[in-house]
Amino acid sequence: MKYSSEIEINQPIDKVIALFDNADNMKKWMEGLQSFEHLSGTPGQVGAKSKLVFKMGKRELEMIETITVKDLPREFSGSYEAKGVFNIVKNKFIALPDHRTRYVSEQEFQFKGFMKLFGLLMPGAFKKQSMKYLTDFKQFAEQS
Repeated sequence: MKYSSEIEINQPIDKVIALFDNADNMKKWMEGLQSFEHLSGTPGQVGAKSKLVFKMGKRELEMIETITVKDLPREFSGSYEAKGVFNIVKNKFIALPDHRTRYVSEQEFQFKGFMKLFGLLMPGAFKKQSMKYLTDFKQFAEQS
């Protein structure tokens, strides 16, 4: 499953990038994120691996992030691996007039086992969650 989401942020691109590129900020806008633990590589650089733990309702979800491209603001991409799900995310930031920024997030999900069924029956849930993260990041960036 592939899709793209985007949102406009009322902040200049330099500020948006500084906020986005700071892992310490993730808990401030990524609802459910319980922990972010660096595992290997140079933190924040291509090849770095980190473990993210999310609380979603009563369940806990662990995923491993691997940074695959870091060429901000043009692109920040990574893969996210969890039980039954492999997600490739490509984030792009585009400067707009009047000190605004367009944030574009392209998603590709690959499912295994039981999650294949979930992906087929509930694609809207994934799109809704992606848009929620964009909206929450926008609010965080505009209030910072």
